[in-house]
Amino acid sequence: MQLSLPGSPHLTYCTNIHAGERWHEIDAALRRHVPSIKSRVSPDKPMGVGLRLSGSAAEDLYDPAAIAELQAFLHDEDLYVFTINAFPYGAFHGKRVKEQVYEPDWRDEERLRYTNRVADILARLLPEGMDGSVSTVPGAFRANVRSGTDIARIAEVLTRHAAYLHAIARETGKCIVLALEPEPCCFLETIDDAVTFFDEHLFSRRSIEAFRCLTGLPANWAEEALRRHLGICLDVCHSAVEFEDPAESVARLEAAGIRVAKIQLSSALRVSAADGDTAELLLPFDDGVYLHQTVAANDGKLTRYPDLPEAIAALRNGAAVGEWRVHCHVPLFQSSFGALQSTQQALADLLAVCRQRALAPHLEVETYTWDVLPQHMRDGDVGSDIARELTWVRSQLGA
Repeated sequence: MQLSLPGSPHLTYCTNIHAGERWHEIDAALRRHVPSIKSRVSPDKPMGVGLRLSGSAAEDLYDPAAIAELQAFLHDEDLYVFTINAFPYGAFHGKRVKEQVYEPDWRDEERLRYTNRVADILARLLPEGMDGSVSTVPGAFRANVRSGTDIARIAEVLTRHAAYLHAIARETGKCIVLALEPEPCCFLETIDDAVTFFDEHLFSRRSIEAFRCLTGLPANWAEEALRRHLGICLDVCHSAVEFEDPAESVARLEAAGIRVAKIQLSSALRVSAADGDTAELLLPFDDGVYLHQTVAANDGKLTRYPDLPEAIAALRNGAAVGEWRVHCHVPLFQSSFGALQSTQQALADLLAVCRQRALAPHLEVETYTWDVLPQHMRDGDVGSDIARELTWVRSQLGA
């Protein structure tokens, strides 16, 4: 739904909460859940859809008949698609995902083929006059980026995708932005990492020249077009885990000339002071499916752990003291869960800034963990939970 706020941003939720890898599974989930959610949060106005497509679903939906059926459904239900989550290529529910969620990464030709396909689909679905966004992995899992050659390869493949997006814009008039999503323990982990990579690699003379050769644009237009098609998806949960201020992060990106194409509205788990009870409190969140990167802050120093078991082991060995932030997406409308807290305040502060000035054109609620959260944190009806989150966001925005 489009909000009456500075910049007129579009608000939705990411449908990655609904299990499904092939298109027929995703299509069934959309038809089962989205109209009901719309009736609760946007009954009288069109509602946007944050579509999630796996690699196999993108192949299925590339078929013109499948696209036509989706377009008819969107029209009939007063829905529109303006953003696609192309982060998880493979299975995202019901099995171990962990660090495999980043594969194939941006060193791999298959990541390029997949994301090009998703961009083609979005160009078909995107309403006229509206920019689109596609969120993607932050380059790669950090442990897999071992050399300058790996970094150069990531920049090269991303530049080739940007040229593909430019071709789509030239042919269709629709502008799509690829939004890299920084995440703990990844190549782009922090906003500092993102600014450095964009400045030294993506927007370097070498990348601009490569983009110029691929597009045939005059040299003085190539950099502008490259910056138009490559940007950042700021996930507020990820930012909070890194003890960053999300509003300051947006300002830093803007100052660096990096487009903030989408903000994912999310909250992380927080432990104000880790102690002997912390392990017992957090064990129910160690679901075995998702990676729960943990950052501990003590006396101004950050210590990072790739997953919750490593953080708990360090705590039991007398380390990992201080405040903890855990990468586990928790309900936006709750600030505490018994003895545990969330980073809801960081999100509320960011939304307060959204009321004053435009931060990003796309706002997307992304709590994909409803099916693995402890039972006491779930309503039982995922549609009600999602509607409640969207309602909370709108109340914070006053829109």
